[in-house]
Amino acid sequence: MSLENQSSVSEFLLLGLPIRPEQQAVFFTLFLGIYLTTVLGNLLIMLLIQLDSHLHTPMYFFLSHLALTDISFSSVTVPKMLMDMRTKYKSILYEECISQMYFFIFFTDLDSFLITSMAYDRYVAICHPLHYTVIMREELCVFLVAVSWILSCASSLSHTLLLTRLSFCAANTIPHVFCDLAALLKLSCSDIFLNELVMFTVGVVVITLPFMCILVSYGYIGATILRVPSTKGIHKALSTCGSHLSVVSLYYGSIFGQ
Repeated sequence: MSLENQSSVSEFLLLGLPIRPEQQAVFFTLFLGIYLTTVLGNLLIMLLIQLDSHLHTPMYFFLSHLALTDISFSSVTVPKMLMDMRTKYKSILYEECISQMYFFIFFTDLDSFLITSMAYDRYVAICHPLHYTVIMREELCVFLVAVSWILSCASSLSHTLLLTRLSFCAANTIPHVFCDLAALLKLSCSDIFLNELVMFTVGVVVITLPFMCILVSYGYIGATILRVPSTKGIHKALSTCGSHLSVVSLYYGSIFGQ
């Protein structure tokens, strides 16, 4: 059944950020600068990894995919938000809204799986250093990334297909800067029990289980570090995990902080 037959709403209104008109130019410049920095910074990371043969390791292989994901994730929402900041009528077509939601969920989930793969890489590097090259071979790295993409696609597709079966009767105002799934479900005049059930189930698989895997990995890493006799060895072990821990904190902090 076509999308048009599922909804009488042809577009949604995005309320966006609560910014006064005289402040829009400042915030537009700020967010544009942040967006360009994010895109150019991640492109630089990908380029350096590609050009430097010393960076052709499992850790940087995952990092290059994470950089690509971050660029895509930002590009799903920020350009539309910037356009809306320059217009008075902040609307988005129904089909565009569904597409934006699909890719937002897709890249959010992909981030989760890639971060988890990186945690496993750090676990092997610190807890099994002598077997690192044997365990983290190229085939395994490609497999982990491929599974991450497939699971993310399945997760996002399940939410999207279930959403297209809902009807949107009159209310069409989304109190957000993009088409958020939870906000869209609140606007629907159909029964959303199945959608909420899938949200919970998929959330456990995509967010909770990977987070637990990361905690277990760092539990073993912490236990291994405590057995290292020298301070230099401890510092070296911590330095290899510091940046990844920062990413984990930012990612899951933003999710659990909602």
